[in-house]
Amino acid sequence: MDTLIKICGISTPETLDAALNAGADLVGFVRYSRSPRHVELDQGRALSRQAKGRAQRVVLLVDPQDEAIAEAVEALDPDLLQLHGHESPDRVREIRARFGRPVMKAVGIAEEADLAALAPYGEAADRLLLDAKPPRRADALPGGNGLAFDWRVLAALDPSISYMLSGGLTPDNVAEAIRLTGARAVDVSTGVESALGIKDPARVEAFIRAARAAYGTEGR
Repeated sequence: MDTLIKICGISTPETLDAALNAGADLVGFVRYSRSPRHVELDQGRALSRQAKGRAQRVVLLVDPQDEAIAEAVEALDPDLLQLHGHESPDRVREIRARFGRPVMKAVGIAEEADLAALAPYGEAADRLLLDAKPPRRADALPGGNGLAFDWRVLAALDPSISYMLSGGLTPDNVAEAIRLTGARAVDVSTGVESALGIKDPARVEAFIRAARAAYGTEGR
């Protein structure tokens, strides 16, 4: 199976160029007003056009209504919809069918017992994104909190489940995360930022370089 590296929460042309030039396979644009990485539709449209043909374009949405999805699809023309809220498996199926785009569903993980929720979502979505459960604070975001979960719990995961590993990854620990989990796809946002919501091109490049080295795909 191919290896994939995703840089999420991109909001400027300069950061996007850094990700694309370093060889990101997927780039993510956040449509969630509470997030410091949120992009307006016109901003997202321009970024998506910049990335077209160079990487898969992902739009992240949180418990979206159909109108919000339609707006994002029309403006950004994403290759993949990422659902990062409390969407049920039935809602995932509905969105996938209605909008004709592949869907990646984020599922929060804190302990081995959380893996039981994956099978229903795995049947509904094209891919799962395994992220750390958010802190129990009123101001906590659904994702992008820079927190990792205990990767060792994934030893009990059904190997047939296609997933992307997220949560607390950085240029310094992504190789270890790949080694421990065997994940063939990784996602980062906070771990390549110099300040909240501000991507650091050097860290973006370092993350992609470290992941490629761990996968043995440097130069490809």
